[in-house]
Amino acid sequence: MSHSERTTAEGAAESEQPETLKRVMGPKLLLLFIVGDILGTGVYALTGKVAGQVGGAGWLPVILAFAVAMITACSYMELVTKYPRAAGAALYTHKAFGIHFITFLVAFAVLSSGITSASTASNVFAANMVAGFGWDLPDSGTMWIALGFLAIVAAINLRGVSESVWFNVVLTLVELTGLLLVILVGFFALGSGNADFSRVIIFETADDKSVFLAITGATALAFFSMVGFEDSVNMVEETKDPQIFPKIMLTGLSITGVIYVLVSIVAVAAVPIGELAASETPLLDVVRAGAPGVPIDAIFPFMTMFAVANSALINMLMASRLLYGMAKQNVLPPVFARVLKNRRSPWVSIVFTTLIAFALIIAVTTILPESVTASLGGTTSLLLLAVFAVVNVAVLILRRQSVDHKHFRTPTALPWVGVFTCAFLVGPWARLDDLIQYQIAIALIGIGVVLWAVTWLWNRSVRGSSTRFRHPEDLT
Repeated sequence: MSHSERTTAEGAAESEQPETLKRVMGPKLLLLFIVGDILGTGVYALTGKVAGQVGGAGWLPVILAFAVAMITACSYMELVTKYPRAAGAALYTHKAFGIHFITFLVAFAVLSSGITSASTASNVFAANMVAGFGWDLPDSGTMWIALGFLAIVAAINLRGVSESVWFNVVLTLVELTGLLLVILVGFFALGSGNADFSRVIIFETADDKSVFLAITGATALAFFSMVGFEDSVNMVEETKDPQIFPKIMLTGLSITGVIYVLVSIVAVAAVPIGELAASETPLLDVVRAGAPGVPIDAIFPFMTMFAVANSALINMLMASRLLYGMAKQNVLPPVFARVLKNRRSPWVSIVFTTLIAFALIIAVTTILPESVTASLGGTTSLLLLAVFAVVNVAVLILRRQSVDHKHFRTPTALPWVGVFTCAFLVGPWARLDDLIQYQIAIALIGIGVVLWAVTWLWNRSVRGSSTRFRHPEDLT
């Protein structure tokens, strides 16, 4: 069978598969899901780091990151309405290129981004716990709290997690409340004279960087705050009308973009940039500086912990299930497909992804204790920007394929802009101060490639068949 015939046959098989997910999500629930997925660890952890690279104009990289995210979101909107399946980037890559190894690389990059994102959230959780209880611990103490938190996340995943949209609604409201509180405190500080709004227009580059490189690096870091919208495409089979995705995704991104810009402005106005950049709990510092004597700061660390805990849980859940799905498709060693007898949770995949997250936190804390959150968050951004560049290419290639239903179509220029902007932000010029991000990303993808190669050789020698994805949507 030729490649084109095989692709057609696979597409027909996909269309014949019965619908197994219940369509329960309307516009309001989908909007809350998208907003909740984007809000979280990034803005709580990296607001100060972004300001540290460009000074008081920390809102500018946020706007640029928002623009890059919006362009790529348009590509996702076309693909999710054209192919309303729940596999996201892996499915789009497979349909566009038909090369199983490329599909694997994209899927494993998404998996790895989940691990680095969860590791970032765990570090933010630990830093806020230390601040909330007023403990005076060395970096190693905070590291052990982060590891302990990840162990709890693994235990929850081993027990089995039933995701609930309404639970996500509750967590979204907590995240929104925390960020709106920061904005209100910031404006209160401006009105009472406890903040200096003039800092917002001061542009200062770190380490004598050029303005262009400073903005580029800060934008790449700020992009971590914008990721999450791509996860929403995995809810398409549970959405009552997939054609509402474009409107709801644009609305959700716009809401989060406005919130992020306001948070960036009030943060640099309330707290000196040097202090903000050095802090692991920048928004807590904003609350303390903006409303001195008001006991808001006593509860804010715990609100932050609650907000980022869900990010860690969902990302580790995604990573372990994606690893399990690859093993089920004979793309990775079958041991990763083993499940607990009673709980039916993929215990080997959960343990493996948790150990990788442990290693990341320990290694980065040992090498760069002052920038653990920025390094791990930046690696998440790096991996997803690479995936987004591929998705933007996939949109252009898949224009050759037609479907028998109406779908959103993004202006042709936008995917081209998305390809070049995402690829540009992947480059080393965007991470001159933190090249360890490349080492982390290469190490993670390298682990996957080694496992893939071992599986491929095993399949060739023992089973007499090559490695392939039968249905990319099974990876999710």
